[in-house]
Amino acid sequence: MAAKLTIGFLGAGKMATALARGFIRAELVAARNVFASDPVEKARADFAKETGAHIASRNLDVVKKARVLFVAVKPDQVVAVLTEARAELTAEHLVISIAAGVSLAKLEAALGPGARVIRVMPNTPALVGASATAFTLGKGTSNGDAELAQKLFSAVGLALQVKESLLDAVTGLSGSGPAYAYLMIEALSDGGVAAGLPRDVATKLAAQTLLGAAKMVLETGQHPGALKDAVTSPGGTTIEGLHELEKGGVRGALVNAVRAAAEKSRKLGQS
Repeated sequence: MAAKLTIGFLGAGKMATALARGFIRAELVAARNVFASDPVEKARADFAKETGAHIASRNLDVVKKARVLFVAVKPDQVVAVLTEARAELTAEHLVISIAAGVSLAKLEAALGPGARVIRVMPNTPALVGASATAFTLGKGTSNGDAELAQKLFSAVGLALQVKESLLDAVTGLSGSGPAYAYLMIEALSDGGVAAGLPRDVATKLAAQTLLGAAKMVLETGQHPGALKDAVTSPGGTTIEGLHELEKGGVRGALVNAVRAAAEKSRKLGQS
């Protein structure tokens, strides 16, 4: 697969870089067969440094070189980029958009009849093979396109096919979710320092604790509430900590964060 697959990124920002590195690391594609364009010189230079792939200043140069095209620009730039790319697109091209909020209908309208389009919401842990990705298929896609998307994103983490109507919620949860987790790790580390731990020790323990808890949920299949109860002894330390979290409204704040980010994704798609 690595020898045959050619992947292009229209936009060479952090998410594009994370995906490219993840695909190369998973040996799904060779670096020599990865291409990216971006109007910003620094973005191109950073992409090349991180991936060892080819870069270009013009989108059409990438369209000509790659058969799988990732649209990795800001939502308000998507239509213009696809309209430009349309001149060089063929029936062999598969277009995968990671632009938040931009609907399949808008993507297909910009590309024209028969376009093969997949809309995806990944997240940056693709860089370390731990992405949470959801994708939905456009009208012109085939079973082979779906299998390719599943293979690509499964190689860099968890990949789930969902209805398009759910993608804004996915954006609010897993698309934005790493930032919520980083905030929690930082706060837990601060708590460890306040309790007397050295900063480096506190941060490592905080990060490993969230990693371990997440693995327990995924690998045991148990409800998070049941796992929480299993480590909460009567009259113990954990219930004291949980009580403070509930008093601080942490649960409600996280629910509201996901809902607010999902609503922002919907608004981006309407603009």
